[in-house]
Amino acid sequence: MLRQFRPALVLLTALTVITGLAYPLAMTGLAGAIFPAKAAGSLIVRNGTIIGSSLIGQNFTGAGYFHGRPSATTAADPADATKTVPAPYNAANSSGSNLGPTSAALAERIKSDLEALRAENAAAPVPVDLVTTSGSGLDPDISPAAADFQVPRIAKDRRIDEDQLRALVASHVEGRTLGLFGEPRVNVLALNLALDDLARR
Repeated sequence: MLRQFRPALVLLTALTVITGLAYPLAMTGLAGAIFPAKAAGSLIVRNGTIIGSSLIGQNFTGAGYFHGRPSATTAADPADATKTVPAPYNAANSSGSNLGPTSAALAERIKSDLEALRAENAAAPVPVDLVTTSGSGLDPDISPAAADFQVPRIAKDRRIDEDQLRALVASHVEGRTLGLFGEPRVNVLALNLALDDLARR
């Protein structure tokens, strides 16, 4: 009996060590050596302080900033641990809303967002990514159209020429990955940091 179990136990132990310890440690070390910034979370540091990651969106709400996609992430309600409350871009609880196209709550939220956005800029159609959440709720990017849509509001609030803002947006548009994958996008945090730098000049 032991002769039959012994090879199985040896193989199980060997594969556990190789695939559960050696391989993950080797890949982590290799990633840290080749791509140290990416392996550390693509953190953005200003004046020695970590202010965010280029991979996780932040909840910009001020009129003088570009806003990201809506986020459906939640957190535990401090008043009642059995319930949740909205917590946009909560990296500890990545999730979508799970509301389908027949959801009355989703339709009402989109209608409200559309009305607010149309009041902000009635001259342009509202880009879809300004009213829809991503599957993770943490999307750090918006489309170039979504960034351009917000230019009039920001220009008015900051008293900056719209053409200057559009040039800033254009300079932050990232193309498709390897020229093939995904769509052109703008990282909201990077764009807002550049916007603050522009205001300081």
